[in-house]
Amino acid sequence: MAKIDSFFKLMHENNASDLHLLAGFQPMVRIHGELQKVKYKVLEDSELREILYEIITEPQIKLFEEKGDLDFAYEVPKLARYRANYFMHKDGVGAAFREIPDEIRTIDELRLPQVLKSFALLPKGFVLVTGPTGSGKSTTLAAIIDYANERRKSRIITIEDPIEFVHQNKNCIISHREVGTHTKSFAAALRSALREDPDIILVGEIRDLETARLAMEAAATGHLVFSTLHTSGATKTVDRLIEMFPTDEQEFIRSLLADVIRGIISQTLFKRIDRPGMIAALEVMVATYGIRNLIRENKTHQLSSLIQTGKKYGMRTLDDAILELLSKGLIDPEDAYLNAIDKAKFKPLLKRMPKDFTEV
Repeated sequence: MAKIDSFFKLMHENNASDLHLLAGFQPMVRIHGELQKVKYKVLEDSELREILYEIITEPQIKLFEEKGDLDFAYEVPKLARYRANYFMHKDGVGAAFREIPDEIRTIDELRLPQVLKSFALLPKGFVLVTGPTGSGKSTTLAAIIDYANERRKSRIITIEDPIEFVHQNKNCIISHREVGTHTKSFAAALRSALREDPDIILVGEIRDLETARLAMEAAATGHLVFSTLHTSGATKTVDRLIEMFPTDEQEFIRSLLADVIRGIISQTLFKRIDRPGMIAALEVMVATYGIRNLIRENKTHQLSSLIQTGKKYGMRTLDDAILELLSKGLIDPEDAYLNAIDKAKFKPLLKRMPKDFTEV
């Protein structure tokens, strides 16, 4: 057993989401959104290097020392998988680990909107899950893919950096590909995927123009493509995707996106107050004819109005999702206010106004 595995065991036993090991500091874990120190000595650089290098290969060590950072996945059998990032900082080496549970939680277990099941069964199109880092996008996507795995007879290819959730074949055949290990880039893997008879393609993240273009083209040629973006809300997601492209291409890309988009899920994670844990509020946009028309005509500022009136299609705004969690006593009113879009709607629910200098 590697020495670092004892930290992962401690992390797992305390329901921590992240582990931070930095030279010059005590180890820390993130539990329900807050960092807490581990009762352990301050880590010296030489000691931490020994701990970290024990679980990677010589080529990975060489790459890390040349570039100053390294991304990979690590698995502790019968415990969990971990998304790892090594980096250099002022006092030496550092590492951050995110736990990826062995068991994939279902859409129902996560209390996600039922319309996500419909996204999993689409014959083709482009579906995006968005939100800030650490908002649970990978968990939501894993639940959607798991639903498809149980109810379809399809070929699924996942392209990630690194591989996170590992799906066992149920009714589908699933191939997991890792950027840097099994393929050079997301774009290269996407080009290859189109020759591998896929029905569903999961692209872990759209990081650049080429990946965005290929993902949309894959959706346009009859595949169901899922991916993520670090944006907040459907409107900002559409605008960000189009703005990735040069000005002279944007009109074509806007038309292409309008044709292929089927849904945008934008989520924000909240600390629960009813019990320990976190819960997500999800904005859901379903690409109806009206929605696609607004995208095509560059009227994205009107999307929120159609989302607000599209409840019969499974749509809902982020504020409505937050209000639902608040009405059930699951989240704190101040937290709800600070994350809301229309803050005026939440002011009557506050006992006191929280300090938010950005609202001044």
